[in-house]
Amino acid sequence: MHRFSSILLVDRRGWLLLQERDEHPVIDPEKWGLPGGHVEDGEDYEPAAYRELEEETGIRMAPGELRLWREQRVFHEAYGSLDTTQVWVGVTDLTDADIVVGEGRQIVFVAPAEARRLDLTTSATTVVPDFLDSPEYREILTR
Repeated sequence: MHRFSSILLVDRRGWLLLQERDEHPVIDPEKWGLPGGHVEDGEDYEPAAYRELEEETGIRMAPGELRLWREQRVFHEAYGSLDTTQVWVGVTDLTDADIVVGEGRQIVFVAPAEARRLDLTTSATTVVPDFLDSPEYREILTR
């Protein structure tokens, strides 16, 4: 079993930060997903979320700025394993111009309607629509 931390970063418009993966990843190449990745041996999910966000986007957030939204099990065909993913949520004033692409083709904020239509990774296929339909997302929109 593998462990993953993923980040749902929402801008002030309510758009989601998504990564277009390139052809290199073992899991879900050429699809759109959330920034994030493997939790290292001996590492907890939360520090991994902050580390992965910074590695993939250049965004450094202070501890406590992300909150756990969901833990889910995802079957990754490439590994042949049922893996655990924690999804962390944060709100930002950053824009696409503030993102440094550390992995993938691009990492950009995507409008909710467009995010629902993208060819999403296995994990994002459930996470994105569930989050956009959630009370937590509606709360972010009313802030």
